[in-house]
Amino acid sequence: MNTHEALLTQVFNKYLAGLANWLLAIFHLTATDPKEPWADFIVMQIAVGVIVVVLFLVLRGSLSVDKPGKMQHLFELIHGFVMETGEDQVGHDGRKHIVIFETLFIFILFANLIGSIPGFVSPTQFVYVPAGCALVAFAYYNYVGIAKNGLLKYSKHFLGPIWWLAPLMIPIEIISHLARPLSLTVRLFANMFAGEKVTLVFLSLTYLVAPAIFMGLHVFVALLQAYIFTLLTMMYVAGAVAEEH
Repeated sequence: MNTHEALLTQVFNKYLAGLANWLLAIFHLTATDPKEPWADFIVMQIAVGVIVVVLFLVLRGSLSVDKPGKMQHLFELIHGFVMETGEDQVGHDGRKHIVIFETLFIFILFANLIGSIPGFVSPTQFVYVPAGCALVAFAYYNYVGIAKNGLLKYSKHFLGPIWWLAPLMIPIEIISHLARPLSLTVRLFANMFAGEKVTLVFLSLTYLVAPAIFMGLHVFVALLQAYIFTLLTMMYVAGAVAEEH
């Protein structure tokens, strides 16, 4: 074992092994069949959810106008960025949907980044997790569209701009909407899976500069994909709540 491997092993054993083993042990014991414990991506996405909730509770209990901490500054920055982007895409109604936008952004971002920690994996590199997030976005924008415009008015945009084109436009619009969760799923899954594999390949080849570069690239991709996923969700919501279809 070289110096780099020894250092990573020492850091993991000192700070992370207990947490990782604790999580895996719990999900192994709660599995229906002990021979088939919960998959890694299930453990990791639950861990991400717990981390997000804990951070929220800690931050909520330590909010300060006079002396905001570093964590408060970070989440205020995220909130401001998502709020501004939401208003740009959706308009003034963007504030009404800020909870779903921020939840998707923070969850996907943390799920992408957790794979950078030795011993952990990004749950978003497994297709099930991006698919779940995509289905949430799909269900949400259809729900708010129907809630604001009513089912009849919301359904009119499936007919197209000219009534006699309706027989052609209806199947096209249906296919287009069904393709949205597929597109969200494939984009997030493919980028995170590819980034993880590229990083592992270069880690196996060299332990000097290249791995650090690709790990930095992995962090950049994690941020970018969380942003793109949230941005597309905003665009879908904007189309759904538009006054005219």
